[in-house]
Amino acid sequence: MAFPTDREVVTRNPATGEVLARYPTHDRAAVEEALARTHAAALVWQGTAPAQRLTLLRDIGKLLRERRDDYAALITAEMGKPVSESLAEIDKCAWNCEVVAEKAPEWLADHPVEAGRSRSWLSYEPLGVVFAVMPWNYPFWQVIRCAAGAVAAGNAVLLKHGPDVTGAALALEALFADAGAPAGLLRSVVVAAADVAEVGELIVRDPRIAAVTLTGSERAGAAVAAVAGAAIKPSVLELGGSDPFVVLADADVEAAATAAVTARFGNVGESCVAAKRFIVDEAVADAFVAAFVDRVGLLKVGDPALPSTTLGPMARPDLRAELLRQIRETVRQGATLVTGGEALEGPGYFVAPTVLDHVVPGMTAFVEETFGPAAAIVRARDDDHAVELANDTAFGLGCAVWGATEHALAVGRRIRSGALFVNSAVASDPRLPIGGTGRSGYGRELSAEGVRAFTNVRTVVVA
Repeated sequence: MAFPTDREVVTRNPATGEVLARYPTHDRAAVEEALARTHAAALVWQGTAPAQRLTLLRDIGKLLRERRDDYAALITAEMGKPVSESLAEIDKCAWNCEVVAEKAPEWLADHPVEAGRSRSWLSYEPLGVVFAVMPWNYPFWQVIRCAAGAVAAGNAVLLKHGPDVTGAALALEALFADAGAPAGLLRSVVVAAADVAEVGELIVRDPRIAAVTLTGSERAGAAVAAVAGAAIKPSVLELGGSDPFVVLADADVEAAATAAVTARFGNVGESCVAAKRFIVDEAVADAFVAAFVDRVGLLKVGDPALPSTTLGPMARPDLRAELLRQIRETVRQGATLVTGGEALEGPGYFVAPTVLDHVVPGMTAFVEETFGPAAAIVRARDDDHAVELANDTAFGLGCAVWGATEHALAVGRRIRSGALFVNSAVASDPRLPIGGTGRSGYGRELSAEGVRAFTNVRTVVVA
Protein backbone atom coordinates (compact mmCIF):
# COMPACT_ATOMS: atom_id res chain seq x y z
CA MET A 1 0.00 0.00 0.00
CA ALA A 2 1.49 3.33 -1.07
CA PHE A 3 1.56 5.79 1.81
CA PRO A 4 0.57 9.42 1.04
CA THR A 5 3.30 12.02 1.57
CA ASP A 6 3.78 15.79 1.30
CA ARG A 7 0.23 16.66 2.24
CA GLU A 8 -1.09 19.24 4.67
CA VAL A 9 -4.34 19.82 6.50
CA VAL A 10 -5.69 23.36 6.35
CA THR A 11 -8.27 24.50 8.91
CA ARG A 12 -10.54 27.46 8.18
CA ASN A 13 -12.89 29.65 10.16
CA PRO A 14 -16.40 28.79 8.89
CA ALA A 15 -17.66 32.27 9.78
CA THR A 16 -15.15 34.01 7.49
CA GLY A 17 -13.55 31.35 5.29
CA GLU A 18 -10.14 32.53 6.47
CA VAL A 19 -7.29 30.08 7.06
CA LEU A 20 -6.69 29.32 10.74
CA ALA A 21 -3.70 27.00 10.54
CA ARG A 22 -1.79 24.55 8.36
CA TYR A 23 -0.64 21.17 9.66
CA PRO A 24 1.67 18.68 7.96
CA THR A 25 0.10 15.26 7.79
CA HIS A 26 1.74 12.25 9.37
CA ASP A 27 3.87 10.14 7.09
CA ARG A 28 4.39 6.41 7.50
CA ALA A 29 7.15 6.89 10.08
CA ALA A 30 4.96 9.21 12.18
CA VAL A 31 2.01 6.82 12.07
CA GLU A 32 4.29 3.93 12.99
CA GLU A 33 5.65 5.95 15.91
CA ALA A 34 2.11 6.76 17.08
CA LEU A 35 1.12 3.10 16.92
CA ALA A 36 4.21 2.08 18.86
CA ARG A 37 3.63 4.68 21.56
CA THR A 38 -0.06 3.91 22.07
CA HIS A 39 0.68 0.19 22.18
CA ALA A 40 3.40 0.71 24.78
CA ALA A 41 1.08 2.97 26.78
CA ALA A 42 -1.68 0.34 26.67
CA LEU A 43 0.66 -2.29 28.11
CA VAL A 44 1.57 0.03 30.98
CA TRP A 45 -1.96 1.28 31.54
CA GLN A 46 -3.64 -2.12 31.76
CA GLY A 47 -1.38 -2.90 34.71
CA THR A 48 -2.10 0.43 36.39
CA ALA A 49 -4.34 0.37 39.46
CA PRO A 50 -7.95 1.29 38.62
CA ALA A 51 -7.86 4.06 41.23
CA GLN A 52 -4.94 5.69 39.42
CA ARG A 53 -6.78 5.52 36.10
CA LEU A 54 -9.75 7.29 37.60
CA THR A 55 -7.56 9.92 39.24
CA LEU A 56 -6.33 10.75 35.75
CA LEU A 57 -9.92 11.21 34.57
CA ARG A 58 -10.64 13.57 37.46
CA ASP A 59 -7.53 15.58 36.62
CA ILE A 60 -8.58 15.77 32.97
CA GLY A 61 -11.98 17.03 34.10
CA LYS A 62 -10.34 19.73 36.24
CA LEU A 63 -8.17 20.92 33.36
CA LEU A 64 -11.19 21.05 31.07
CA ARG A 65 -12.96 23.36 33.50
CA GLU A 66 -9.86 25.52 33.98
CA ARG A 67 -9.31 25.87 30.23
CA ARG A 68 -12.95 26.01 29.13
CA ASP A 69 -12.74 29.48 27.60
CA ASP A 70 -9.70 28.62 25.48
CA TYR A 71 -11.08 25.28 24.36
CA ALA A 72 -14.50 26.75 23.57
CA ALA A 73 -12.91 29.49 21.47
CA LEU A 74 -10.99 26.82 19.54
CA ILE A 75 -14.15 24.81 18.86
CA THR A 76 -16.01 27.88 17.64
CA ALA A 77 -13.13 28.99 15.44
CA GLU A 78 -12.68 25.58 13.79
CA MET A 79 -16.27 24.36 13.28
CA GLY A 80 -18.46 27.41 13.78
CA LYS A 81 -20.86 26.58 16.60
CA PRO A 82 -21.96 29.49 18.82
CA VAL A 83 -19.51 30.02 21.65
CA SER A 84 -22.25 29.51 24.26
CA GLU A 85 -22.71 25.96 22.91
CA SER A 86 -18.94 25.41 22.76
CA LEU A 87 -18.67 26.32 26.45
CA ALA A 88 -21.49 23.88 27.21
CA GLU A 89 -19.63 21.18 25.26
CA ILE A 90 -16.52 21.60 27.40
CA ASP A 91 -18.59 21.56 30.59
CA LYS A 92 -20.24 18.33 29.44
CA CYS A 93 -16.84 16.76 28.75
CA ALA A 94 -15.71 17.59 32.28
CA TRP A 95 -18.96 16.20 33.69
CA ASN A 96 -18.47 12.98 31.75
CA CYS A 97 -14.98 12.55 33.22
CA GLU A 98 -16.40 13.06 36.70
CA VAL A 99 -19.27 10.61 36.18
CA VAL A 100 -16.98 7.90 34.81
CA ALA A 101 -14.49 8.43 37.63
CA GLU A 102 -17.30 8.02 40.17
CA LYS A 103 -19.16 5.12 38.56
CA ALA A 104 -16.44 3.04 36.89
CA PRO A 105 -15.54 1.04 40.02
CA GLU A 106 -19.09 -0.27 40.04
CA TRP A 107 -19.32 -0.69 36.24
CA LEU A 108 -16.01 -2.58 35.99
CA ALA A 109 -16.25 -4.64 39.18
CA ASP A 110 -16.28 -8.41 38.95
CA HIS A 111 -19.86 -9.60 38.51
CA PRO A 112 -20.69 -12.74 40.54
CA VAL A 113 -22.84 -15.35 38.78
CA GLU A 114 -24.64 -18.25 40.44
CA ALA A 115 -23.58 -21.40 38.57
CA GLY A 116 -24.10 -24.57 40.60
CA ARG A 117 -21.55 -25.32 43.27
CA SER A 118 -18.72 -23.53 41.49
CA ARG A 119 -17.62 -20.01 42.35
CA SER A 120 -18.12 -18.03 39.17
CA TRP A 121 -17.91 -14.44 38.04
CA LEU A 122 -17.45 -12.16 35.05
CA SER A 123 -14.50 -9.80 34.88
CA TYR A 124 -14.02 -6.85 32.50
CA GLU A 125 -10.48 -6.71 31.18
CA PRO A 126 -8.90 -4.13 28.84
CA LEU A 127 -8.36 -4.99 25.18
CA GLY A 128 -5.40 -2.74 24.35
CA VAL A 129 -5.37 0.12 21.81
CA VAL A 130 -8.72 1.47 20.60
CA PHE A 131 -8.59 3.25 17.23
CA ALA A 132 -11.08 6.13 17.42
CA VAL A 133 -12.27 7.77 14.19
CA MET A 134 -14.14 10.87 15.29
CA PRO A 135 -16.12 13.63 13.51
CA TRP A 136 -15.76 17.40 13.54
CA ASN A 137 -19.21 18.39 14.81
CA TYR A 138 -18.48 17.96 18.53
CA PRO A 139 -14.68 18.22 18.52
CA PHE A 140 -14.10 17.63 22.24
CA TRP A 141 -17.26 15.76 23.29
CA GLN A 142 -17.02 12.99 20.71
CA VAL A 143 -13.47 12.19 21.77
CA ILE A 144 -13.97 12.50 25.53
CA ARG A 145 -17.15 10.41 25.58
CA CYS A 146 -15.22 7.58 23.87
CA ALA A 147 -11.83 8.04 25.52
CA ALA A 148 -13.02 8.43 29.11
CA GLY A 149 -14.64 4.99 29.08
CA ALA A 150 -11.82 3.35 27.17
CA VAL A 151 -9.13 4.76 29.48
CA ALA A 152 -11.10 3.93 32.62
CA ALA A 153 -11.25 0.31 31.44
CA GLY A 154 -7.46 0.22 30.97
CA ASN A 155 -7.10 0.89 27.25
CA ALA A 156 -5.13 3.44 25.22
CA VAL A 157 -6.64 5.48 22.36
CA LEU A 158 -5.24 6.30 18.93
CA LEU A 159 -7.29 9.19 17.55
CA LYS A 160 -8.00 10.06 13.91
CA HIS A 161 -10.07 13.22 14.20
CA GLY A 162 -11.90 15.20 11.51
CA PRO A 163 -9.31 17.23 9.57
CA ASP A 164 -11.38 20.40 10.03
CA VAL A 165 -10.72 20.27 13.78
CA THR A 166 -7.07 19.29 13.79
CA GLY A 167 -6.33 22.01 16.34
CA ALA A 168 -8.81 20.40 18.72
CA ALA A 169 -7.31 16.96 18.12
CA LEU A 170 -3.83 18.14 19.08
CA ALA A 171 -5.22 20.08 22.04
CA LEU A 172 -6.84 16.88 23.32
CA GLU A 173 -3.57 15.01 23.02
CA ALA A 174 -1.85 17.77 25.01
CA LEU A 175 -4.69 17.77 27.57
CA PHE A 176 -4.10 14.11 28.42
CA ALA A 177 -0.34 14.66 28.66
CA ASP A 178 -0.77 17.74 30.87
CA ALA A 179 -3.07 15.76 33.18
CA GLY A 180 -0.29 13.23 33.75
CA ALA A 181 -1.23 10.43 31.35
CA PRO A 182 1.55 8.07 30.26
CA ALA A 183 3.10 9.11 26.95
CA GLY A 184 0.89 7.84 24.13
CA LEU A 185 -2.21 7.04 26.18
CA LEU A 186 -4.13 9.30 23.82
CA ARG A 187 -2.28 9.99 20.60
CA SER A 188 -3.56 11.82 17.53
CA VAL A 189 -2.63 11.11 13.92
CA VAL A 190 -3.09 13.92 11.38
CA VAL A 191 -4.50 12.60 8.12
CA ALA A 192 -5.79 14.55 5.10
CA ALA A 193 -9.40 13.88 4.08
CA ALA A 194 -8.25 12.38 0.77
CA ASP A 195 -6.13 9.81 2.60
CA VAL A 196 -8.46 8.76 5.40
CA ALA A 197 -9.59 5.52 3.77
CA GLU A 198 -6.09 4.36 2.89
CA VAL A 199 -4.38 5.31 6.15
CA GLY A 200 -7.38 4.20 8.21
CA GLU A 201 -7.29 0.73 6.67
CA LEU A 202 -3.58 0.43 7.39
CA ILE A 203 -4.14 1.36 11.04
CA VAL A 204 -7.16 -0.91 11.56
CA ARG A 205 -5.27 -3.88 10.14
CA ASP A 206 -2.23 -3.28 12.34
CA PRO A 207 -1.99 -6.05 14.97
CA ARG A 208 -1.40 -3.48 17.71
CA ILE A 209 -4.94 -2.17 17.26
CA ALA A 210 -7.38 -4.18 19.36
CA ALA A 211 -10.70 -2.49 18.54
CA VAL A 212 -12.24 0.33 16.53
CA THR A 213 -14.87 2.97 17.21
CA LEU A 214 -16.25 5.40 14.65
CA THR A 215 -18.76 8.20 14.74
CA GLY A 216 -19.54 9.50 11.27
CA SER A 217 -21.26 8.77 7.99
CA GLU A 218 -22.78 5.50 6.83
CA ARG A 219 -20.16 5.21 4.11
CA ALA A 220 -17.26 5.67 6.53
CA GLY A 221 -18.84 3.27 9.01
CA ALA A 222 -19.38 0.57 6.40
CA ALA A 223 -15.77 0.88 5.22
CA VAL A 224 -14.28 0.72 8.70
CA ALA A 225 -16.57 -2.11 9.80
CA ALA A 226 -15.59 -4.15 6.75
CA VAL A 227 -11.89 -3.82 7.51
CA ALA A 228 -12.38 -4.46 11.23
CA GLY A 229 -14.52 -7.50 10.45
CA ALA A 230 -11.91 -8.91 8.10
CA ALA A 231 -9.32 -8.43 10.83
CA ILE A 232 -11.72 -9.94 13.42
CA LYS A 233 -11.68 -6.90 15.66
CA PRO A 234 -14.67 -5.53 17.60
CA SER A 235 -16.12 -2.21 16.54
CA VAL A 236 -18.65 0.36 17.71
CA LEU A 237 -20.38 2.54 15.12
CA GLU A 238 -22.54 5.61 15.65
CA LEU A 239 -23.64 6.72 12.21
CA GLY A 240 -26.28 8.96 10.69
CA GLY A 241 -29.78 9.65 11.86
CA SER A 242 -33.08 11.00 10.62
CA ASP A 243 -34.63 11.28 14.05
CA PRO A 244 -38.39 11.71 14.32
CA PHE A 245 -39.82 14.34 16.65
CA VAL A 246 -43.43 13.24 17.02
CA VAL A 247 -46.13 15.64 18.23
CA LEU A 248 -49.39 13.89 19.13
CA ALA A 249 -52.85 15.42 19.26
CA ASP A 250 -52.75 15.75 23.07
CA ALA A 251 -49.29 17.34 23.21
CA ASP A 252 -48.50 20.68 24.81
CA VAL A 253 -47.92 22.37 21.46
CA GLU A 254 -46.19 25.45 22.82
CA ALA A 255 -43.72 23.40 24.87
CA ALA A 256 -43.12 21.04 21.96
CA ALA A 257 -42.44 23.93 19.58
CA THR A 258 -39.97 25.51 21.99
CA ALA A 259 -38.07 22.25 22.42
CA ALA A 260 -38.22 21.60 18.67
CA VAL A 261 -36.13 24.67 17.88
CA THR A 262 -33.29 23.50 20.12
CA ALA A 263 -33.68 19.91 18.91
CA ARG A 264 -33.26 20.95 15.28
CA PHE A 265 -31.09 24.07 15.30
CA GLY A 266 -28.74 23.39 18.20
CA ASN A 267 -25.15 22.86 17.01
CA VAL A 268 -26.22 24.56 13.73
CA GLY A 269 -28.29 21.44 13.03
CA GLU A 270 -25.10 19.46 12.48
CA SER A 271 -25.76 16.56 14.82
CA CYS A 272 -26.57 12.89 14.33
CA VAL A 273 -29.11 12.96 17.17
CA ALA A 274 -30.75 16.21 16.09
CA ALA A 275 -34.48 16.03 15.38
CA LYS A 276 -34.85 16.11 11.60
CA ARG A 277 -38.39 14.96 10.74
CA PHE A 278 -41.15 16.65 12.74
CA ILE A 279 -44.13 14.31 12.50
CA VAL A 280 -47.17 16.20 13.72
CA ASP A 281 -50.77 15.06 14.14
CA GLU A 282 -53.01 16.96 11.72
CA ALA A 283 -55.22 18.07 14.61
CA VAL A 284 -52.43 20.29 15.96
CA ALA A 285 -50.22 20.71 12.89
CA ASP A 286 -51.20 24.28 12.01
CA ALA A 287 -50.76 25.44 15.60
CA PHE A 288 -47.40 23.66 15.91
CA VAL A 289 -46.05 25.08 12.66
CA ALA A 290 -47.08 28.61 13.61
CA ALA A 291 -45.47 28.34 17.06
CA PHE A 292 -42.37 26.67 15.65
CA VAL A 293 -41.85 29.28 12.94
CA ASP A 294 -42.32 32.09 15.46
CA ARG A 295 -39.55 30.66 17.60
CA VAL A 296 -37.28 29.99 14.62
CA GLY A 297 -37.63 33.68 13.82
CA LEU A 298 -36.05 34.51 17.18
CA LEU A 299 -32.79 32.74 16.29
CA LYS A 300 -29.90 35.19 15.97
CA VAL A 301 -27.69 34.26 13.05
CA GLY A 302 -24.21 35.74 13.05
CA ASP A 303 -20.65 35.63 14.32
CA PRO A 304 -20.46 32.50 16.48
CA ALA A 305 -17.82 34.08 18.68
CA LEU A 306 -20.42 36.54 20.02
CA PRO A 307 -22.33 35.35 23.11
CA SER A 308 -25.59 36.69 21.65
CA THR A 309 -25.42 34.48 18.54
CA THR A 310 -27.65 31.40 18.59
CA LEU A 311 -27.03 30.07 15.05
CA GLY A 312 -23.60 30.11 13.46
CA PRO A 313 -22.31 29.03 10.04
CA MET A 314 -22.17 25.50 8.72
CA ALA A 315 -18.75 23.93 9.06
CA ARG A 316 -17.75 23.77 5.37
CA PRO A 317 -18.93 25.08 2.00
CA ASP A 318 -19.54 21.57 0.63
CA LEU A 319 -21.84 20.80 3.58
CA ARG A 320 -23.78 23.99 2.89
CA ALA A 321 -24.08 23.15 -0.81
CA GLU A 322 -25.41 19.69 0.05
CA LEU A 323 -28.06 21.05 2.42
CA LEU A 324 -29.20 23.66 -0.12
CA ARG A 325 -29.53 20.89 -2.72
CA GLN A 326 -31.74 18.90 -0.37
CA ILE A 327 -33.92 21.93 0.31
CA ARG A 328 -34.31 22.80 -3.39
CA GLU A 329 -35.16 19.23 -4.35
CA THR A 330 -37.72 18.89 -1.56
CA VAL A 331 -39.47 22.09 -2.65
CA ARG A 332 -39.49 20.94 -6.29
CA GLN A 333 -41.06 17.68 -5.10
CA GLY A 334 -43.99 19.59 -3.61
CA ALA A 335 -43.08 20.66 -0.09
CA THR A 336 -43.88 24.17 1.10
CA LEU A 337 -40.95 26.44 1.96
CA VAL A 338 -42.23 28.31 5.01
CA THR A 339 -39.07 30.25 5.84
CA GLY A 340 -35.37 30.34 4.95
CA GLY A 341 -34.08 28.11 2.21
CA GLU A 342 -31.12 30.14 1.01
CA ALA A 343 -27.48 30.86 1.72
CA LEU A 344 -26.89 34.19 3.41
CA GLU A 345 -24.79 36.77 1.61
CA GLY A 346 -21.36 37.69 2.85
CA PRO A 347 -18.36 35.71 4.08
CA GLY A 348 -18.68 32.36 5.78
CA TYR A 349 -20.94 29.37 5.21
CA PHE A 350 -24.24 30.61 6.62
CA VAL A 351 -27.70 29.23 5.76
CA ALA A 352 -30.92 30.92 6.82
CA PRO A 353 -32.82 28.72 9.30
CA THR A 354 -35.25 26.78 7.14
CA VAL A 355 -38.66 25.22 7.73
CA LEU A 356 -40.27 22.93 5.13
CA ASP A 357 -43.94 21.96 5.55
CA HIS A 358 -46.04 19.23 3.93
CA VAL A 359 -43.03 16.96 3.48
CA VAL A 360 -44.07 13.40 2.60
CA PRO A 361 -42.30 10.06 2.21
CA GLY A 362 -40.14 9.92 -0.90
CA MET A 363 -39.13 13.56 -0.74
CA THR A 364 -35.42 14.25 -0.31
CA ALA A 365 -35.72 15.84 3.15
CA PHE A 366 -37.70 12.82 4.33
CA VAL A 367 -35.44 10.13 2.90
CA GLU A 368 -31.98 11.65 3.37
CA GLU A 369 -30.29 12.85 6.53
CA THR A 370 -30.33 16.67 6.52
CA PHE A 371 -27.21 17.77 8.37
CA GLY A 372 -27.80 21.47 8.92
CA PRO A 373 -30.36 24.14 9.91
CA ALA A 374 -33.40 22.80 8.04
CA ALA A 375 -36.53 21.22 9.55
CA ALA A 376 -39.02 19.02 7.70
CA ILE A 377 -42.66 19.06 8.90
CA VAL A 378 -44.57 15.85 8.12
CA ARG A 379 -48.31 15.71 8.85
CA ALA A 380 -49.81 12.52 10.28
CA ARG A 381 -53.47 11.46 10.16
CA ASP A 382 -53.38 9.72 13.55
CA ASP A 383 -51.13 7.75 15.90
CA ASP A 384 -50.81 4.75 13.60
CA HIS A 385 -49.82 6.97 10.70
CA ALA A 386 -47.31 8.81 12.91
CA VAL A 387 -45.67 5.51 13.86
CA GLU A 388 -45.62 4.42 10.22
CA LEU A 389 -43.96 7.68 9.18
CA ALA A 390 -41.45 7.60 12.02
CA ASN A 391 -40.40 4.04 11.13
CA ASP A 392 -40.18 4.81 7.40
CA THR A 393 -36.41 5.22 7.52
CA ALA A 394 -33.32 3.06 7.44
CA PHE A 395 -31.98 4.98 10.45
CA GLY A 396 -32.72 4.35 14.11
CA LEU A 397 -30.78 6.65 16.41
CA GLY A 398 -33.03 8.84 18.56
CA CYS A 399 -36.76 9.52 18.83
CA ALA A 400 -38.78 12.11 20.76
CA VAL A 401 -42.54 11.82 21.31
CA TRP A 402 -44.70 14.60 22.76
CA GLY A 403 -48.13 14.05 24.25
CA ALA A 404 -49.91 12.93 27.41
CA THR A 405 -47.20 10.92 29.15
CA GLU A 406 -48.55 7.37 29.00
CA HIS A 407 -50.00 7.93 25.55
CA ALA A 408 -46.69 9.28 24.22
CA LEU A 409 -44.77 6.43 25.83
CA ALA A 410 -47.06 3.84 24.25
CA VAL A 411 -46.62 5.42 20.82
CA GLY A 412 -42.87 5.78 21.31
CA ARG A 413 -42.44 2.10 22.14
CA ARG A 414 -43.70 1.30 18.64
CA ILE A 415 -41.00 3.43 16.99
CA ARG A 416 -37.63 1.86 16.25
CA SER A 417 -34.72 3.77 17.82
CA GLY A 418 -31.71 3.49 20.07
CA ALA A 419 -33.14 6.10 22.45
CA LEU A 420 -36.69 7.23 23.22
CA PHE A 421 -37.37 10.56 24.92
CA VAL A 422 -40.92 11.41 26.03
CA ASN A 423 -41.77 15.11 26.29
CA SER A 424 -38.11 15.99 25.99
CA ALA A 425 -35.64 16.48 23.17
CA VAL A 426 -33.10 13.71 22.60
CA ALA A 427 -29.81 14.40 24.38
CA SER A 428 -26.82 12.38 25.53
CA ASP A 429 -26.05 11.88 29.22
CA PRO A 430 -22.91 10.22 30.66
CA ARG A 431 -25.11 8.05 32.89
CA LEU A 432 -27.10 6.62 29.96
CA PRO A 433 -25.89 4.66 26.94
CA ILE A 434 -26.13 6.18 23.47
CA GLY A 435 -26.18 4.37 20.14
CA GLY A 436 -28.42 3.31 17.33
CA THR A 437 -29.96 0.49 15.37
CA GLY A 438 -30.38 -0.14 11.65
CA ARG A 439 -28.26 2.16 9.46
CA SER A 440 -27.48 4.27 12.52
CA GLY A 441 -24.92 1.70 13.64
CA TYR A 442 -24.38 -0.65 16.56
CA GLY A 443 -22.77 -0.77 19.97
CA ARG A 444 -23.03 1.81 22.72
CA GLU A 445 -21.00 4.62 24.26
CA LEU A 446 -21.38 6.24 27.69
CA SER A 447 -22.57 4.65 30.96
CA ALA A 448 -21.69 1.10 31.97
CA GLU A 449 -22.28 -0.23 28.44
CA GLY A 450 -19.85 2.28 26.98
CA VAL A 451 -17.13 1.63 29.55
CA ARG A 452 -17.48 -2.13 29.00
CA ALA A 453 -17.62 -1.82 25.20
CA PHE A 454 -13.87 -2.22 24.86
CA THR A 455 -13.29 -4.92 27.44
CA ASN A 456 -12.94 -8.66 27.27
CA VAL A 457 -15.89 -9.97 29.27
CA ARG A 458 -14.12 -12.92 30.83
CA THR A 459 -15.88 -15.85 32.48
CA VAL A 460 -14.08 -17.23 35.50
CA VAL A 461 -15.10 -20.49 37.19
CA VAL A 462 -13.40 -21.87 40.30
CA ALA A 463 -14.42 -25.47 41.05
